[in-house]
Amino acid sequence: MSSSPLSTPLVHWHKSHGGRMVDFAGWRMPVQYSSIVDEHLAARQAAGLFDVSHMGRLAIEGSGSCAWLESLLTRRVADIEVGRARYTLVTSDAGPSSLTILDDALVTRETDAPDGTPRLAMVVNASNRDRVVAWLVSQLPPEGVTLHDRTFQTAMIAVQGPLAVDIVCGLCNSDDATRIRSLGNYRATRATVAGHDAAVSRTGYTGEDGLELVIAADAAVAVWEAIHAAGSPRGLRPCGLGARDTLRLEAGMPLYGHELVADSDPFAIGLGLAVNLDAASGTPRLFPGREKLARMKADPAATIRVGLAFDSKRAAREGSAVVVAGTTVGTVTSGSLAPVLGHAVAMALVARHLAGAGTAVDVLVRDAVQPARVVPLPFYRRLTPRS
Repeated sequence: MSSSPLSTPLVHWHKSHGGRMVDFAGWRMPVQYSSIVDEHLAARQAAGLFDVSHMGRLAIEGSGSCAWLESLLTRRVADIEVGRARYTLVTSDAGPSSLTILDDALVTRETDAPDGTPRLAMVVNASNRDRVVAWLVSQLPPEGVTLHDRTFQTAMIAVQGPLAVDIVCGLCNSDDATRIRSLGNYRATRATVAGHDAAVSRTGYTGEDGLELVIAADAAVAVWEAIHAAGSPRGLRPCGLGARDTLRLEAGMPLYGHELVADSDPFAIGLGLAVNLDAASGTPRLFPGREKLARMKADPAATIRVGLAFDSKRAAREGSAVVVAGTTVGTVTSGSLAPVLGHAVAMALVARHLAGAGTAVDVLVRDAVQPARVVPLPFYRRLTPRS
């Protein structure tokens, strides 16, 4: 990776509209424009507009592509339908008893070629893109599969919130708008948005309804500005990394490098849904780390991910100790003020026998003891109907 930060196609827009820029995962990104709380609430109440072009975008094609991914990912791919996206883990191993989680990812069967050849896309975290690409390239078969890193040829825009789908559909023709509105969660389609071809998926990382759009890099500014112009009168705001993080935390969503790390037990952190140990037929699947994951499922870990709610607004940070009766029983993995709730929340890994809702704990926040209680995840669940 270059020693100087990379820039998304929207970097000049961010700077000219007051974005406070920071270096994040090797990219120059806006952390906020106004205040994180205002941007957070805009996404909850109307819509938030996010540049997520720093995320890695990979194109995988070829007659053997589904079978190849089936052999590498923790989630089944062999039976994935056109227009469906699945959340998965990317794992590697150095033998039957080893497991390294390289990243979590979203894999989508976007379309098929006229001859039926699958065309898939994978989105990975910016901080892990290089190593995921290197791993996948090292596993490519001699023929039947091609992999292209399209991160720099494309841009990715997320529109999240109760008005998000309506705002985007207002920039489409009636047929495309109808098709987008009919998408279920984790479904995808092609559409023309603001005059530009886009891969559109009903996905996101905020706990709200919304869409993610992948477009050509040279169309990014035009599409972004069209969404911004259409949504601003209705309460849409551009949002930075700060609000993206508070939104995902409030929605109880794990983040790689915090709740999920290389040696995590997915079942203990609530990501068992991303692991299919068996094929649809019931026969065992073969993918890196499968044997160790099977043992993890059979022998539950001593610690488990929980939500913590505080009475105060003082946020615990990653690494803060969770204590009961003077004994450390866990560690905070993420913490922040929850703007919608009006108090601080955190996610933590704690001893399994203390994970019941209502359990009282103390958390050391900057050397001060803050009382908290275990609560169910997510902290926030949207109530607004889908458009």
